[in-house]
Amino acid sequence: MSVVLRGGGLTLEDVIRVARDLEAVSLSDEARQRIRQSRDLVGQVLGSGTPVYGINTGFGKLKNRQISSGELEHLQINLLRSHAVGVGDPLATEAVRAMGLLRAESLAIGVSGVHEELVEALIDLLNHKVHPLVPAQGSVGASGDLAPLAHYALVLIGEGEAEWQGEHLPGGEALARAGLKPHRLGAKDGLALINGTQQSTALMALCLEDLDRLLTAAVASSALSLEGLLGSILPFDDRVAAVRPHPGHRWVAARVRDLVAGSQLGSSHEDCDRLQDPYSLRCIPQVLGTSLDGFSFARQIVGTELGSATDNPLVFPETDAGKAWRERVISAGNFHAQPISLAADTACIALGPLTGMAERRIDLLLDENRSGLPAFLTSEPGLHSGMMLLQYMAAALTSENKVLAHPASVDSIPTSAGMEDHVSMAPWAARKLVQSVKNSRYVIAAEMVAAAQALEARKPLRPGVGTAALYTAIRERVRPLEKDRPLAKEVEAISEWIAKGGPGSVLRSCLEQWPSPWQGTISAVIGGKG
Repeated sequence: MSVVLRGGGLTLEDVIRVARDLEAVSLSDEARQRIRQSRDLVGQVLGSGTPVYGINTGFGKLKNRQISSGELEHLQINLLRSHAVGVGDPLATEAVRAMGLLRAESLAIGVSGVHEELVEALIDLLNHKVHPLVPAQGSVGASGDLAPLAHYALVLIGEGEAEWQGEHLPGGEALARAGLKPHRLGAKDGLALINGTQQSTALMALCLEDLDRLLTAAVASSALSLEGLLGSILPFDDRVAAVRPHPGHRWVAARVRDLVAGSQLGSSHEDCDRLQDPYSLRCIPQVLGTSLDGFSFARQIVGTELGSATDNPLVFPETDAGKAWRERVISAGNFHAQPISLAADTACIALGPLTGMAERRIDLLLDENRSGLPAFLTSEPGLHSGMMLLQYMAAALTSENKVLAHPASVDSIPTSAGMEDHVSMAPWAARKLVQSVKNSRYVIAAEMVAAAQALEARKPLRPGVGTAALYTAIRERVRPLEKDRPLAKEVEAISEWIAKGGPGSVLRSCLEQWPSPWQGTISAVIGGKG
C-alpha cells in the first residue's frame, strides 16, 4: 500500500501515514499528465523570451532583473543556496517527512510548471527515508516557508545535510547511500520547491492528530475528576446543551454522560446539600466544547490547505492560448500562510482554557476543605506531601500556555526591501502550538494521576463503566500512592500514553461508541472534513 498523490484529495490521515508510519508514496497518472502540461507552458514562455517572474527573472525585490537562458539552472541552484539560512534545532523527522509529502502534493496539482522528475525526486526521498536536516527557525511564513524548504531542497541536488538510517550525513552522501542521484534543476524548479506553506502546514497537520487524542484525554480526565469529587452529572444533561446548541458543548456533554453511566459514586450523593459545583466541574461542556469548536475550525483550514497549490507564479496551461503570458502565468500570493497562522493561533488559544480548567480541578482534588478528600491525596498529610507538586507543575505549564497563546498571526515584519511588506508568522504560530500541546498533555496526565488517587479514597463505591476502565488503565502505569515517591516518571508515562491515543483505545473498547468529534454533527456544522 502507498499514499497516492493525485494533486488534490490528500487527507490528514494520509499525512500521518507517511510522516509517522513511514508509508510509501506514489504519483498518479492523472497528476503526471497535469504536471507535464504545466511544464509545457513554461517551455513556451522560455522559447518566447518574454520576461515572466520566477521563470526567467530574479526573485522578490530583484524581480525586474531578467536572466539569460544559459544561467537559468544556475539561478535555481543559487536560489536554494542563498535561502538556506534557517537556524536552531532541526525539525523532528515526522515534520520533515510531512513537509516533503505536502510539497510534492502541491506540485502534483499541476499549476507550478515543474518537471515531472522533480516531483518524483521528492517522492524518492520519502520512499528511501532520506530525511533532510531542516532548522526549525527562520521563516516568516510568506513567499513560502523559504528557509526551511531551501534546506530541504538542497538535499535533492546533493547538497545540505540529511539523516539516513540514523546517521547525519552530507546531502550528497545520504543520496548515494540510499542509491539515489542528485537531481538537476530546470527553470522554475528551485523556486517551486521553496514557495509554499509546507513547514507550518506540516506542523499543524501533526498537531491536529495530537489534539484529537488530547481532547479525548481531557474529556476522560475531567470525567474522572467529576467522579472523584462527587460532582453532579445534571449540568451535562442534553436538554442544557439543546438550548445553547454549540456543537462542541453537546459532544463533550454526551461523552461525559457515557463515561460515568452506571456510577455508584454519582448516585451516592444525589440528596446532598451541595446545590452547585465549582465551574471547573459544572462548566466542563461549555469550556472543553468551545476548545473543540476551535480545533474544528483549525482542522477545516488545514484540510483545505492539504490540497492547495501554494506556489508562485501559478501556471495555468488550460487557459486560452491566445491570451498574454501574464494571464496564463499569474504571480499571486498563495504562498502567504495567513490561513495556517490563524488556525494555529486559534488552536493554541483553545488549549489555554482546556489546560487551565484541568489545573483548577487538580487543585480542587488536593484541597481537603473543598474536596472532602485527604489533604493532597495522602493518608498521612504532614509527614507526607502526597500529590502537592502535581498542581505546582500543572500551574507552571498552564502559565506557559497562556504566554504561548499570544497570537503570532497579528504580527508582521516586512522583508525583501519592502516588497514582501506583510507576512504571516505561521511557522512560529505552529511551533508554539507544538509546545502547547506537549505542555497540555502533561497537565492532563497530572489530572489523571490525581483523579485516580481520589477514586482510591472513594472505594468501595465504583465509578462508571468508562471511568472504571480508565482507572484500570491508569493503574497499569501508576500504582496507588501510599507514601511519598517521585511522580515525574509516572506523569511522563501517562503523557506518552495520551500521545499514543491510549485513552481513546480504552474507551472504544468498553463503550458502545466513542464517535470522533470531527465526524457527523460537529463537522457538518463547522464545515470541516471528517
